[in-house]
Amino acid sequence: MDSHLLIRTSRVCYNGSLIEKGDLYVNGITGLFQDPLTNSEGHTSLRTIEMGNRIVAPAFIELQTNGCLGMHFTNFEDERSYRENLQKASRFLAEKGVGGFYVTLPTVSADVFKKILPQLKPREYDGGAELLGAHCEGPWLNPSKKGAHDASLMQIPSQTSIEQLYGDDDNVSAIKLVTLAPELDGSTKLIEELTRGHEIRVSLGHSAATFDTGLAALKAGATSMTHVFNAMNPLHHRSPGLAGLIASEESPYFSLIADGIHLHAATLAMAFHANPHKCILITDSVETAGLADGLYPGHAQIPHQQRKRGNQVTIEGTDTLIGSCSSLDECVRNLKQWSGCSLAQAVQCATENIAKLMGLEDRGVIEVGRRADFVVLDETGRVLETWRGGKMVYQRG
Repeated sequence: MDSHLLIRTSRVCYNGSLIEKGDLYVNGITGLFQDPLTNSEGHTSLRTIEMGNRIVAPAFIELQTNGCLGMHFTNFEDERSYRENLQKASRFLAEKGVGGFYVTLPTVSADVFKKILPQLKPREYDGGAELLGAHCEGPWLNPSKKGAHDASLMQIPSQTSIEQLYGDDDNVSAIKLVTLAPELDGSTKLIEELTRGHEIRVSLGHSAATFDTGLAALKAGATSMTHVFNAMNPLHHRSPGLAGLIASEESPYFSLIADGIHLHAATLAMAFHANPHKCILITDSVETAGLADGLYPGHAQIPHQQRKRGNQVTIEGTDTLIGSCSSLDECVRNLKQWSGCSLAQAVQCATENIAKLMGLEDRGVIEVGRRADFVVLDETGRVLETWRGGKMVYQRG
C-alpha cells in the first residue's frame, strides 16, 4: 500500500515568494497535497522526509519543446516507436525538473499533423513527466517571419479549416495551444473558433502584426504570445508591434527563451520586469537537446542539416536559429541571474504562470488539493529531485 508523505520543510516557492510554509502532507493514495492527516487515515503508513535547507517548488511545466535525445516530435515511423520515444523524452524532462509537458508540433503538412496528434492525448508515464497535450505552432504563420519553419507549408485561415489541417474532433482534442499570426486573413474567426468552439488557447507568434492588430486578436480570444522578440517585428519606440503588448494594460501571457542565444540578457530582464506575473519561460528545445555537438540530419519540419554548438542549433551554412538545447531548469537559473529576480520569481515563470495560462487547476502551485508534483532545489536552483503525484521520478546522483 502506498505511504502517505510528511514533508518537513521550511522553504517553499509560492506565488513568486520563498515562504515558510511548514510541513506538507501528501496523500499516498490520491497523490494530492492535503491537510494534516487524521487518525482515520492511520491504516496507511506515514513516511517522513526531511528537506533541511533545500527548497521545495512546484514541478516545472514545459510549454514548448520540439524534441530531445535525437527525437523530433514531427518524426513518425509507427505508433509503437513513437510512444516509446515519448516515454524516453518524459524521463529526460523529469531530470530537468519537469512534471508535465506539451509536445510542440511546428509547421508540417496536414498528413503529418493527422498522424501524430492521436499520439499526443494527455497520458502519464512511469518514472517521468506527464504528457499534457499538443502545442501546434502553425501552420497559420506569416512566411515573412518563418524562422526555421517551412514557409511552403504555411496556410491562410480564410482558405483552410481546422478539420482540413488537424483532422477530426478526436485529433483536435489533443491540442491545447495553437500559435498563429493574427494579421492573416480570417485569423479573427479562427481565434474565436479555436477558443470558443474547442477550448484551445491561442498564442500570437511568427508574425509581422502591429500593436493594434495584436490588441484585436486579444479581444477575439488570444491569451498569450510565443517566444516574444523572436520571429516578430522588433520593438520600436513609435511602432512597438506585438512585443509592445507585454507592457500594455491588456498584457497577455508571453513566453521567452532564456538561453542567452535567442535573447540578450538585458532584453530578457526588460521583458520579465515589464510583467512578472505574465512571463513564461520555455526552452523551444529541439531533438539535439541531450546530444553531443555536431552535424545532424533534418526532419519533417526542416529539410536541411542542423549544426549544434552548445545550446545553439542552426540550419547548416546559415545563422538561422532552429531552436534551443537548453533545459527549463537552466532557463530558470538564467532568468534569476540576468534579471536580478529571486529564485521563487523565476520558478513562478516555469510553473504557476503557465498553469494559469493553460487553465491547469490541479498543478503548478504547492497547496492543498493540488497534485503533489514538485521539485527539490538547492540554493542555486539546481534540480535535486523531481516528484510527480507524490512519487519520486528523479533523484540527482
